[in-house]
This record gives sequence, structure tokens and C-alpha cells, in this order.
Amino acid sequence: MNASVSVVCYKSKTLSNGESPLMLQVSKSGKRKYQSLGISIKPRYWDFTRNKPKPNCPNKDYIQKIILDKQTELQQRMLELNSEQKEYTTTTLLNDENKKFELKTVSEFYQELIEEYRVNNKCGNRLIYKSSYNSLKVFTNDKLDIPFSAIDITWLNKYERWLRSKGNEETTMSLMFRTLRSTYNKAIKAKCARKSEYPFDEFKINKFDVSTQKRAIAKTEVLKFTKDVRPIGKRQYIQLSKDIFMFSYLCGGINFTDIANLTKANIIEGKRLHYIRQKTGKLIKIGLSEEAMKIIERYATESKGYLFPILNANLHKTPLQKQNRIHKILGKVNINLKLIAAQLGVEGNLTTYVARHSFASVLKKSGVNIALISEALGHSDIATTQIYLDSFDNEQVDAAMKNLL
Repeated sequence: MNASVSVVCYKSKTLSNGESPLMLQVSKSGKRKYQSLGISIKPRYWDFTRNKPKPNCPNKDYIQKIILDKQTELQQRMLELNSEQKEYTTTTLLNDENKKFELKTVSEFYQELIEEYRVNNKCGNRLIYKSSYNSLKVFTNDKLDIPFSAIDITWLNKYERWLRSKGNEETTMSLMFRTLRSTYNKAIKAKCARKSEYPFDEFKINKFDVSTQKRAIAKTEVLKFTKDVRPIGKRQYIQLSKDIFMFSYLCGGINFTDIANLTKANIIEGKRLHYIRQKTGKLIKIGLSEEAMKIIERYATESKGYLFPILNANLHKTPLQKQNRIHKILGKVNINLKLIAAQLGVEGNLTTYVARHSFASVLKKSGVNIALISEALGHSDIATTQIYLDSFDNEQVDAAMKNLL
């Protein structure tokens, strides 16, 4: 007796993006087994009668391809088991050990991975893997239709020499190789590449120096940003760039993405800033100084649903739209900061991240407990300081931040 294979939308479970996962349903001898397809969909786009995407479903073709590929794979597996006169259950049918290899090219696997991240609104991952893919395409002169087995030690060493010849920093090269290694591992897990040909056991990525160079500037230099700045040619966002830098410095080193996503709901009782740090998911609670409130009030009339005029609630609705907008404005702001620094006589390669480093550096030099600084920065991965963080109250953090100006 053959098993029946179908795909269902598991609407009883809602993901953080409002979508429900698509599950492979295998039935045999009165027993059912479910397995995630790794993709999700908003229930309103799913035809629950026919168990397929509706015609108006975004990414309908991609979703149908994933479903068809998986159903075809299981049908082929059942034929093979039947021809060998082997008994099987729903569990053994879905067991990865029985799965046949389907070797894919590096280009093909990368594109599927990037598309999967896009469909699931994992914009950060999509951007990282897209950058890696683009780098490899340039390196190979757009000849990336190669099997993973072609990526051996010689190939990796050649790629490293190429990256160095282009002037890439050690941190950039480390990221490129870590992303490539991750892609190779994912391909092995998906049985699209062979573990026996894996080159990263020999090619060590930890050889790259990823220690961060000094980024902080002194308190005296930061104070220069309290001065007015003149227009710089026809460049946009000059005042906003200066204000973003100071707001980050005054508000616990809050990074640009978190600043862009702030709304009035993040201001508590008119004097505190509460927000979830996008990178770690940690709740940050910071007192708002008078200077920080003045910066917020400056944009009260021109912001569109947010505290700062970076995102527009009417235009930037999807995670990808928000990410693209933030990336675009961040680039302009960082260029402006260098021009502003030159105008104000501030030394250093200024970026928004310098404000974060400077916040921590100034407090440390003022004698503030390092664990308190870690609390304000939202570092959830520093185990040695996190042990003490729960005992710090708002007044302690606020008192520490009075050393900033």
C-alpha cells in the first residue's frame, strides 16, 4: 500500500511575521506524519479546499515549485522502495537517511537559499548571503555553475588572494568565508553536496584577524557635535546625520537600525526610552536626557509614523522594504558624518557606530562599572557581565549616563 502525500497550511500556528508554516502530510495505513517544508504563507493566500496557493498569492510560483519538488522526491522514493520490495512507514519514508543525493551547483543552491530567506522575510540573512554570492560571481567571472566539490583548498586560497588584492579588510574576508562555509554546510545537510569533499576542515577561517580597531572618539571631540553645522553643497540629511550621531551617543549607543524603527510607543511617560534591540531581541530601557528629547522633538512634524524621518509607515511596509531603506539612508548618513567631522574639526573616521563605541569609552573613562555599560549597550552575549545585570536598576544606569556631557 502506497502512502498518500499532500501539503497543508498549518494555520493553527502563527509565526512572528503573521504567516503559517506549510507542512508535508504523509498518510499510510491510518497513520499520519508531518514535516515542515521550510516555507510559510499567510492563510488568506492558501486554498484550503484544494491545498494549494491561491492565484493571488505572492511568490506562488516559488511555493508551488517547492511543493512539487518535494512531492516528486517522495513519489520517486516510494517507487524505489516498492521496486526493492521494501516495507516502509511514514517515518522511514521521511527519514533523511533514505534521501537520494541531488547534487546542485553552487550558483543554484545560493539562489535557492537567498530566495528562501526573502520569502520568509529574513532580510538580514538574505543580505549576507546575497553579498557573498555576488562576491563569488565576480571572483569567478560569473562562472559559478560549478559543483561544491570544485571548491577545494586550492580554490579557497585563490579566492583569499583575490579578496586581498581588492583591498578587503580581514573582517570582511572572514565574513565572506564564514558565509561560504555555512552555505556548504547547508548544501551537505540538504544532500546537495558531499561531506567527503568538504574543504573547511583544512582551510581555517580563524586565521583572519577580526579584532576591532579603535573606533571611539574622546568626550571633547563628541562635544563638538553640539555645535551648529552649515549646509554642505546639495547633500541631504546633514542635520539629521549629526542628530542621529548625538542621539545614539546620548541613548546608550543605540544603533542605526534600532533608531530607524523607533516610534512614539517607545517613549514611556515622556522620559524613558524602551525598545527591543533588533540584533539580540533584548529589551533596553534608557533614560531620555533633555538633549535627547530636543532631538526627537525636532522631527515631530516630518516623521511618518516613526520618531525620525528615515522610514515612512505608508511606503516601507515589508521587512525587505525597510531593510533597503535603512541601508540606503545609513550610507548617506555615514558619508555626511565624515564631512561634518571635517567641518567641526573632529579627527577620526566617523560613522554611526563610532557613537556607540564613544558612549562606552566615555563612561568607562569616567569610572562607570563595565557591567553597567554592558547593560546599556544591550550586550546579551557577555556572560561575565550579564551575571550582575539583573541587580542594576534604572536609577543606576541613568546616573551613569550623566557622565556623557
